[in-house]
Amino acid sequence: MQAMSDPEHSPAAMKPAFLPCTDGARLGLGGAPLGNLFQPLSDAQARSLIDTAWADGCRTFDTAPHYGHGLSERRLGDALRPHLRSSWRLSSKVGRLLTPQNDASREQHGYVDTLPFVQHWDLSAAGVRRSVEDSLQRLGLARLDAVYIHDIDAATHGANAATVLRQVLQETLPELARLKAQGLLSHIGLGVNDHQVVEQVLRHADLDVLMLAGRYTLLDQAALPTLMPQLIARRVALALGGVFNSGILASRVMADRPLSFNYAPAAQAWVDKALGIQAVCDQHGVSLRAAALQFALAHPATQVVMLGVRSAQEWLDARQAERETLPAALWQQLRHEGWLPKDAPTPGGAA
Repeated sequence: MQAMSDPEHSPAAMKPAFLPCTDGARLGLGGAPLGNLFQPLSDAQARSLIDTAWADGCRTFDTAPHYGHGLSERRLGDALRPHLRSSWRLSSKVGRLLTPQNDASREQHGYVDTLPFVQHWDLSAAGVRRSVEDSLQRLGLARLDAVYIHDIDAATHGANAATVLRQVLQETLPELARLKAQGLLSHIGLGVNDHQVVEQVLRHADLDVLMLAGRYTLLDQAALPTLMPQLIARRVALALGGVFNSGILASRVMADRPLSFNYAPAAQAWVDKALGIQAVCDQHGVSLRAAALQFALAHPATQVVMLGVRSAQEWLDARQAERETLPAALWQQLRHEGWLPKDAPTPGGAA
């Protein structure tokens, strides 16, 4: 897999290679809610969300077979096909194959009212090829702009993680390279929640793109010291997901109500940190959501932030947060109080 830009140019110079240039292009629409994650969306609600994001300038969209067992792919494909294909970017993922089953549960893996399929892991060359071809059929498209290898971390695979990593290096990545050469996809990457498995893959292989969820946020900068510099040096285009850490940064933090971090109840240490950051935001009269979103966008490795919003209004609210004016003193105080590392890039170029 080749880097996406001329090595003589800065990382910023590579951005048009993956993202269309429109107002709003640095916010993308993540497809998990379109697959009915945790709660159902009607087809009309899903279409309204996609159409609103499009009208507002969004041109980057992500989905996966996992999201509603193909439901997210079907909805995105139907909404995007009428638009000029060269004007937008769409990614999907490999790793889980779907098999039709009459009595499949309507609630699986956190998704409700799913399509009648069951899923199983398959990262073999044959499984990867089938996955891409199946996704293209559900989408009604002839190619994908990016394909991410989905959830290959130890938290997902446990004691089998080392075996999974070997298969990714020996079978999955080579097969994706063949599919890329055949024109079925343009960029190859990982879609994970764990920065350490990315570093393991980068020791042995090149990547075009990375979708990383939750490990570079205003609350959790686990990827900052080791992974982020590698992405810049190796010109890997970064799509950041989970920038609100599955909800704790999405709205006002209330210590007396349940809070979610990484789709689980938040540990007290994360709650305390979020409250500390929020207190600084309050002093400067800015919203926690705006600070979280703009912090994620400020790192030079970040090409796009993928938003897993559930409604047209949530999309518009996020766009408003992107535009909110945040004073330089906010970031200075967050560093001074120890809520941010001193070397974390912040809006306006300060570090």
